[in-house]
Amino acid sequence: MKIKKHIPNIITLLNLFSGCIALLFATKHNYNLALLFVGIGIFFDFFDGFFARIFKVQSNLGLQLDSLADMVTSGLVPGFVMYLFISDHFSTYYSINYIALFGFVITLASCYRLAKFNIDTRQTNSFIGLPTPANALFILSLPILYETTDIVFIKELLSNYVVLIVISFLSALMLNAEIMLFSLKFKNFTFSKNKIQIVFILLSIILLAVLKLGSIPIIILSYVVLSVINNKFIK
Repeated sequence: MKIKKHIPNIITLLNLFSGCIALLFATKHNYNLALLFVGIGIFFDFFDGFFARIFKVQSNLGLQLDSLADMVTSGLVPGFVMYLFISDHFSTYYSINYIALFGFVITLASCYRLAKFNIDTRQTNSFIGLPTPANALFILSLPILYETTDIVFIKELLSNYVVLIVISFLSALMLNAEIMLFSLKFKNFTFSKNKIQIVFILLSIILLAVLKLGSIPIIILSYVVLSVINNKFIK
C-alpha cells in the first residue's frame, strides 16, 4: 500500500520533469521537441489522477502537486514559447524584448486558472474554460505550423507580432471563460461513460494522421465545438 500511495505523485513529477525538458528545448528554438515533451508531460498528467482513483490514494498533496507541475508544463512553457515566437518577428536592440513580454499573459492566465480549478467545486467532472494542457498544445503548435505550412496567408498571419499578441490575450480569455468543456480524463474504461472522450480521441488521431502537427489548432477547436454540442445534448 505504501508503494501505491506514491505512484500517482511520481507520475505527476514526471509531468513536471517533462515540462523542464520542454523548456530547455524551447530556449534552443527547437519547438518540435518542446512540443513533444509537453505532450509527454500531458500524458503523465492524464494518468496521475486515474491511478490515484484506482489505488484509492487521492490526497490534497496530490491535487496541489498536480497544479504545480501543470504550471510549468502547461503554463510557463507556452508563455515562454510565445515570448520567443513574438521575439522572432519583432526585433529590438534591448536584451529583453519588452513587446514580446505580452506572451507571458498566457502564463499568468494559466496560473489563475489552475488556482481557480483547485477551489471550484463545479469542475469535478468537467472543465470550465479551456484546460491548460489543451491551451499549451495549441500555443506550441503555432511556431511549428509557421515553419511547415505552405499556405501564404497563414504564414503571414503568424509572422505578425500584433496577431501573436492578440492570440495570447484570446488564449488567456479562453482559459478562464465560463464555458463548460468535457474532461479528457477517464474515470473508468466503460464506453457509455466516455463516449464524447472516445469520439474526440478518434477524431484527433484521424486529423493527426492526415494533417500531422498542423492539425493541432483544428483539434483544439474541435474540442471546444464538441463540448458545446455535448452541453446542448445534455440539456
